[in-house]
Amino acid sequence: MATSTPALSTADLAREREFHHPLAVLRRLGRNKIAVAGLVILLGMVASSLLAPAILPYNPNAADLDNALHPPTLAHPFGTDQLGRDLLTRVVYGGRISLLIGVIAVALAAAVGVPLGLMSGYYSGFFDLVVQRVMDVMLAFPGFLLALTLISLLGVGLTNVILSVGISSIPVYVRLIRGVTLSTRELTYVESARSIGMRDWRIMLRHVLPNTAAPIIVQSSLQIGLAILTAAGLGFLGLGVRPPTPEWGTMLGDAVNYLLSSWFIALFPGLAIFFAIMAFNLLGDGLRDAFDPRMRVL
Repeated sequence: MATSTPALSTADLAREREFHHPLAVLRRLGRNKIAVAGLVILLGMVASSLLAPAILPYNPNAADLDNALHPPTLAHPFGTDQLGRDLLTRVVYGGRISLLIGVIAVALAAAVGVPLGLMSGYYSGFFDLVVQRVMDVMLAFPGFLLALTLISLLGVGLTNVILSVGISSIPVYVRLIRGVTLSTRELTYVESARSIGMRDWRIMLRHVLPNTAAPIIVQSSLQIGLAILTAAGLGFLGLGVRPPTPEWGTMLGDAVNYLLSSWFIALFPGLAIFFAIMAFNLLGDGLRDAFDPRMRVL
């Protein structure tokens, strides 16, 4: 009896490692057609925004008042805006800014929230109490309202938008990682490492942090879509990226006065936001299923 239990635990641990191996996760993700569709949409958006100077003939900021508010044509598939700028070009270039804001803001939130959540869950006590009360205050504000408050204090501009959206996302990571850490720190191998005198920071890095990788990846894929939506909302209110830089939310805000006469000005930036958020959500759902042990049948 004493010899069978360790063998069973070792076998279970080996199966868990095999299940969470990156190649195994990718195989399961590849079988999820909806998640693959989301990934294809994202790759298409990223590729088109990066290759925009090579595939598009227009300057996104070049005004042509003689062609202002023209509906979609072969020369301008998305039409032109109130200044005669090609909308297709501005939507594609706007993907650079909107996707950049989403990725960097979430990276910033994870860079701050993951260590805080890790230490808060591992040490508990007074440190955990202080961190969680600060997170409670931040969570008392809806995410968009908190970002709006921060951008009002910091001022408009790309950098301040990223900071505002990133800071407003920190509590999500702190709570998520704290929950994982609270359960992981009680596992046998963590207690064994502690009993042989291993330093706390090494235990957290070598034994606790790897268990948070899957939740971080899944949450980040979903959080980027929310960050894009938040940044677009700030841009719509005129508190985002400074004109004439193309950004989807700012383009929507500029189109408000022309909705009745030129519907296409708002339609295409809005569709870009919709497809970007939908793609990240589809990919996030697929990653969640790929990492979920209950989906072993896949």
